[in-house]
Formats: sequence, structure tokens, C-alpha cells
Amino acid sequence: MKKRSIVIALLLALVLCLTACSSKKEPEPTAAPTEAPNTAPAITGVADQTVEAGSEFDALANVTASDAEDGDLSAMITIESTPALAFKNGKVTPETAGSYELVYAVTDKGGLTAEAYATLTVTKKTGEETVYRTFDFATAEVTDNHGWEAKIGEAAQAAAALKDGAYVIDIQNPGNGDGDVQLAKAGFALKAADYKIKIWAKATKPTYAHILARNENAEGWETFGGAFNVRITETVSPLELNFTSAGEGSAELLFNLGRITPNPDNAADTTPEDFSVIIDKIEIYEISGEETQVPAYTADFTQNAGVAVEAGDGAAASVSFAEDSAVVTIDSYPTDGGVWSIKANIALGDLKIAQGKKYYYSFTINAANGQSGEALVESAEKSWECRANFNGLSAAAGEDTVVSAVFTAEADVEDPVIRLQIGNAPEGAAANTITISNVVFGTVEGDKETNKTIEAFMPFGPNTANAENPACPWQTFNGTDEDNERGVGTIWTDNGSFFYRIDNGGTVDWHNKLICGFGGNPLTLAADSYYIVEITAKADKPVSCGVFLNPMGGWDPRVSEGMDLTTEFQTFRFATTDTFIMDMDFELLFQFGSEALSKLDDVTVEFSNVTIYQMSVL
Repeated sequence: MKKRSIVIALLLALVLCLTACSSKKEPEPTAAPTEAPNTAPAITGVADQTVEAGSEFDALANVTASDAEDGDLSAMITIESTPALAFKNGKVTPETAGSYELVYAVTDKGGLTAEAYATLTVTKKTGEETVYRTFDFATAEVTDNHGWEAKIGEAAQAAAALKDGAYVIDIQNPGNGDGDVQLAKAGFALKAADYKIKIWAKATKPTYAHILARNENAEGWETFGGAFNVRITETVSPLELNFTSAGEGSAELLFNLGRITPNPDNAADTTPEDFSVIIDKIEIYEISGEETQVPAYTADFTQNAGVAVEAGDGAAASVSFAEDSAVVTIDSYPTDGGVWSIKANIALGDLKIAQGKKYYYSFTINAANGQSGEALVESAEKSWECRANFNGLSAAAGEDTVVSAVFTAEADVEDPVIRLQIGNAPEGAAANTITISNVVFGTVEGDKETNKTIEAFMPFGPNTANAENPACPWQTFNGTDEDNERGVGTIWTDNGSFFYRIDNGGTVDWHNKLICGFGGNPLTLAADSYYIVEITAKADKPVSCGVFLNPMGGWDPRVSEGMDLTTEFQTFRFATTDTFIMDMDFELLFQFGSEALSKLDDVTVEFSNVTIYQMSVL
């Protein structure tokens, strides 16, 4: 009995042991450690460079590579060149002039590769720098008053003179009546036509003017028309007179600046004393004949087509369509580029444009944040190489703006579009929505003719007079010269310096251009040489511009740089990197227009030195 009890006890213990063991959890398997992701290496310090043939080039100077895991990888950088160059330890001595595309590469221990790119320009061997041309800004100025003469009455104290690139009337006392201070142009020949006179002027104090066209053939005092109580402000703007002549005749154009009191009941609102009126230019339009606009294409956006958008240089944009409009949405403007970086191309159906034929277009845009840019009629495929018309556009924020033009086509275009180049961001805006509607394009039929004369008071004159003064071949181009809304400037010399005053800044760079080498007086550079353009300049307000050395007759800049001018003189040096096989005519362009410039009342740039150095090929 005792033995049986022992057996039972042993069996019970075994059961308890097995139960306890079965209830014990197995340990969780240990997870394998997670490796940190391998980061790609980065190459820094790679940049375009220029060396002379026969000189050693160190492609690795100031170039480094690294990543987070492997640290410094600079010693592992490889370089390949097209055309091929034999690098040894990153160095090479190229003997053949030309352009070489370099690819820098580095691979880390994890197998990730980074690349960087640069262009090596190898120039021909040359001699020392020699002065090719220095511009003498002490040269006597060529001026022309274009027949405008000041007349000062006995009751007034005033004086008028051509100075600082303008016609300036200094008025201490305006006298008793509007004619006591007067700028007059006698003997202005008329024919059966409509006339428009635009006087671009400003004053140091707000004042008034009367603009009249007196009939010189009438027995008594008679006018063809007048603009009265025209306000002159401290900002340059056009003061306009319109009149019609029924036939041939003669007029005296009068710009009266004497005492004017528009409201006799408010004697305090009158012409001030001790102020000046500054006239940059006077534009005269003669318009004769008639014309009719014949629509040939009207956009129909109900088909969800008719506008296409292109975006580059880091920009992002798209187009959508409402019932009667196309909506261009700009999500981001370019990080680097220009007005051309975003394009909205308005299709013109199956139209073809013939050189020399007259056309018109009109459309409405509404930009939520405002927008400036260019409106071009050109080939959809060939772009600027086949362009019929160049125009500008500027729209205020949230306002409907009609953009229109009447033009004579400068080229045959088989696949025309109206191309809006709108890559410049409005100030303070990172995105935009631009609505396009009411697009009409057509031909212009009839014999209407508009002749425009620009009478500018700057030295060297507009368009042609600088050809008569080879010592100083400078000229301006203003956006308003071609009837754009903005862009007015003038030039002069004083005390050995050359001055360019921008009185009305444009929103795009071609609205305010200073040109050296124009028309009959180009800047001729000799063959088989490199050149350095040295410029010493400052401005009375900080302002930036583009600098271009461009061959006459096309667009292929041999220098394309920028200048950021401050109130202190700086010296800039810009070098060409190729030679030419024959002497070539160039223009040296300074292009200033921008959104920032358009918000300045005026800015004056002073050049104390412009010198061109030559390095002849050996």
C-alpha cells in the first residue's frame, strides 16, 4: 500500500512539472539591427572656368566631395571631358582652344554616385592687354532744340536752356498770365491729318500748363485746338494735345507755363514760384487716311483648347479653361531665368502671317497679383528666329487690362502664336492666376498712316545724330519710343563723366536701354582678338542692369553679364571668350528695366570710365 502511494505521488509531480513547463512562454526572437540609409555624396565648388591655351588648369582646385557616412571623398573625384582631355591628378594643360564640357563624378562606399557639370573655355594664346578704345566723356556735346524757343514776358522771371539731357525751364516768377512763360515751335507744317503732341515732362513742384496749336494762317488769333489746365507733377508723364487740320497750313505749337489759376474762386491753386519744368522729349504724331480692322480669328475656349503653357528654369505653371476664358495658373516662378521662363502661347488657328502686311490683335488679361512681360507674335516652333511683332504688357493686380497692337509684320510666319512671356514674378508674389479672354486677331485694311517724330533734347539726338559724333556714339532706347506705357530716359556728359537718367522705369529690361554703337556709328572690334570691357560706374540709388556685347543685326551676345550698381563707384570687367575671323560691328547694351526700377521716381547712373582692352592672338 505504501509503495502504491509513492507511485501515485511521483505521477502527480510529473504532471505538475509538465503543466508548468507548457505554460512558460518561449522568448521572442531578437530582431536584426536596422542599417541607416546611405546618403548620396555631394560635390561642391564646381564652376565654369576660362584658361589660355598652354596654361595648366587644375580642375580640382576648391572642389570637394563628401557624404555623411564616408566623410571626405574629394580624393575619389573623377573628371571626364568632351572633347577629351588627359587629366592627371585633376590637372591638365590644354593646347587647343575651344569649349570643353566637364563631368565631375564621385561614388561612395555604398555605391551611390553624384555628378556635377561645368564648361571649361580654352582661349587662344594672346599678347598683353592694350587699350583698344577709351571713351572721352569730355567731348563737346551735340545738342538740338528742334525749333523750340523760349519766350519770357516782361512780368515773368524765367530762363530756359538745354541741360542735363533735357529742355529745362527755371521759373522764379510765372508772371501774370499763361503766355508769360512759353515754349514755342513756329512754322509747323500741316496737311489734312489728325495730330497728336505728347510732351514728356515733370516739374520740381506741381504746376499747370496750356498746350495750344495756333493757326499761323488766320488773320486773328485762332487755334486748331488746345489742352487746358494740364497738370504737371513731379513724375515724368505725357502731356497730350490732339487736333485736326482740314488741309495744308501752318501752326505754332505753344507750351504755356506762365501763371494759370484753373479756379478763380481758389486763388491758392495756381502756378507756384521758384520751380523748374524738365522736358525729356516731345513726340509728334501725324495720322492720315483711314483703315478698317477685319477679324480673322476669334478664340473659342469652350473647346478646352487655344492656349498652351510652357514653364522652365524651376517654374511650374498650367492652363485650364472656363466657358469664355483660359486660366493660366503659375504655381511658382523661376528660381533662375527671366521673362522667357514661363510662356503662355495663344493659338491663332490656321492663320499665316505675311511680311509687310498690316495686322492687329486684342485680348484681355486679369492677373490676380499683377503681371508684366512681353507679348510677341512669332512662330510657335522657331520662336524669336521668326518673329512678326514685339510688344510689352503690364497689368495691375486684379484689374482687366486690354492688350492690343497694330503692326506691320516683320517676317513671314507659317505657324503664328501670340506668345506671352511672363516669367518675371510681380513684387512680393510667389504665384499667380492670369485669366485670358476676348482674343481677336485680324488684318488691317485701308490707307491709314501714322508718322511719329521724336524730338529729344539729349546730346547726340535720337536714332541718327550720334552718327555725326563718332567720339561719343551713345544712344538711349525707351519703351515709350515705341508707344509702350513705360520707359523714358536721357543722357548727357558733364565734367568728364557720362550720365544716364531714367525718369520713367519700365517693367522689362528693354524698356530702358543705354546703347553704345548704334545705326551709322557702330562699335567695331578687330578680328583675331579677345576683348575686356571695363566699366566704372555708380548710381544715386541702387539699381541693377544687364550688360551685353552683341553683334549688330542679330542676337548672339559675346558678353552677357550683370551689374549691381551702388552709390559708390565700382569697376567691372567683362571678357569675351571667342574670336572672330573678320572685323565685326557691335553694340554695347545696358538694359535696366525691371519691376523694382518701375517703382522708383527716377535714378541717375554716372559712368566715369568705359574702356575696351584688346588682347591679340599670337
